[in-house]
Amino acid sequence: MMENTLQLATRGIDELPGPAPWPLVGNLTQVTPLRIHQDVEAWSRKYGPLFKIRFGRTDIVVLASHELVGAALRDRPDGFRRPAITSDVGEEMGGRPGVFVAEGAAWREQRRMVMAALSPHAVKAYFPALVAVTLRLREHWRRAAADGRAIDLTEDLKRFSVDVIAGLAFGTDVNTIDGGEDVIQRHLDIILPAVARRTIALFPYWRYVRLPQDRRLDASVAALNGSIDALIASARARLAAEPARRERPAHLLEAMICAADQDGNGIDDRIIAGNVMTMLLAGEDTTSHTLAWMLHLLRQNPEALRKARDEVARVAPDPAAFTIEQMDGLDYLDACAQEAMRLKPVAPFIPLEALRDSVIGDVRIPKGGLVWCVMRNDSVDEAHVKRAADFEPERWLRGGDGAIGKHLSMPFGAGVRTCPGRYLALLEIKLASAMLLSSFDLLSIDTVDGAEPQELMGFTMSPVGLRMRLGRIEGL
Repeated sequence: MMENTLQLATRGIDELPGPAPWPLVGNLTQVTPLRIHQDVEAWSRKYGPLFKIRFGRTDIVVLASHELVGAALRDRPDGFRRPAITSDVGEEMGGRPGVFVAEGAAWREQRRMVMAALSPHAVKAYFPALVAVTLRLREHWRRAAADGRAIDLTEDLKRFSVDVIAGLAFGTDVNTIDGGEDVIQRHLDIILPAVARRTIALFPYWRYVRLPQDRRLDASVAALNGSIDALIASARARLAAEPARRERPAHLLEAMICAADQDGNGIDDRIIAGNVMTMLLAGEDTTSHTLAWMLHLLRQNPEALRKARDEVARVAPDPAAFTIEQMDGLDYLDACAQEAMRLKPVAPFIPLEALRDSVIGDVRIPKGGLVWCVMRNDSVDEAHVKRAADFEPERWLRGGDGAIGKHLSMPFGAGVRTCPGRYLALLEIKLASAMLLSSFDLLSIDTVDGAEPQELMGFTMSPVGLRMRLGRIEGL
C-alpha cells in the first residue's frame, strides 16, 4: 500500500515553491527567532498551503492547511516523530527522556502511565487541592487590588500552573504564588527559551565555547535536576514507609515509581525524572499563556466578558465552594478558551521528522525529512471561518451550518499523540478565570504603552508585557 501511495506522488521537495534561500544559511537570516511563527505564517499566505523553506542546508516542507497538518499529526507515532534535534538538545543540556520525546514502545509504555495520571477520573480526585491553589491565587490578587498594584499577569499565571502541576504530579505544595521556594519557576524561565534557541541554531557554538548564558543554563539544569531527584527520593521513602500506597498511588510520581519497580517494563529513575521534567515543561507555559491570552481577549470584547461573568454568577458563583460539576458546566467559558486557542495558539507550529518514506499531499517526504506544521492558518482564514479575526466564543456553541469545524483548530494536536493534559489544562483555565470573574472587577489588561501585546515565540508563544488591574467586587 505504501509503495502504491508513493507512486501517486507527483512532486519532490525540490519542486516546491518557497522563499529564495541564501547560500549556507538558507532562510535563517530571513526570520526573527522570537517571531519565527509569524514569519512562516506570512510565507504561507504568499506561497500557499504546501511549500519549502531551508534552515542552513536542510530543506523543510511547510504544511499550512488543516487537512495536511491533520494527516501528518495523525500519522504519529509510526510515520512521524518530533525531530531528533529536540531530544538531542534536551539530552545535551542534561535533561532526561520523557513521554514528550519518547518514541515507539518506550512512548507507549510511558504514555499509559501519564494518561492514567492525567485522566479526568484522576484529576477529579485531586480537585480539592486545585481549588486550594485557586483560592491562594485569589488572596494574592486581593492584596494587589487593595494596594492598587498592577499584576504581571503572565508571571502570576505561570506560578499558578506550577503550583497545580507540582501538587498533582508530585504531591508537593511549592506555593510559588506567595513567593515561596520558586526554584522550579526560576529555572524553567531559563531552560525553556534555551531549548527553543538551540533547536533552530545554525551552528552549535555551545559545544565549543561556553558563554555566560550557557553557564547560567548549565546551573539551572543542574539545580532543577537536583530538585527532581529529591522529589523522587522523597516519594520512594514514603512508599517504603507505607507499602499500602503502592496499591493506590497518590500522584503521578508515585505511579511512575511503582511502574518502574515492575520487572521488564524498561522504566527506571532516569525516565521517571524525564517525565517529571516533561510535566513541568509542558504544564507551565502552555496553560498559563493560553489563560493570559484568553483574559486579554475577554477584556477587549465587553459583550463576551459580560456573558462569561453572567455564566459564572449562575453556575459557579463562590470559588470556595467550586465543584467539578460546576466547572464541567461552564460551557461558555470553555468556548472562550477554545476561541482564544484558535486566535492565539501557544504552539503555533509543530515540527516533525519522517520515520519512513511518506507522502504529504502530492509531495514525497523521504525518511528523515522535516515538516513544519503551521497551526494557525486555516483557523484564521475567512475562507474557512466567518469573521475569522473576531473573538466570538459563540461559534463553538453553535450546531449545524453555523458550527465551526473543530478540525480547523488543533491546539492539543491530533491523533494518538494528542496532549494527555488536555482535561487538566482546560480545568485550570476554568478555575482561574471563574475565580477572577466572580471575585473581581477586571479594570484593565494592557501593556505599559497601551499597545496590543506582541507575540513572543520561545518554547511557547506568549503575550509580552501584559499587566492586569483588578477592583474588588463589593461584599467579597
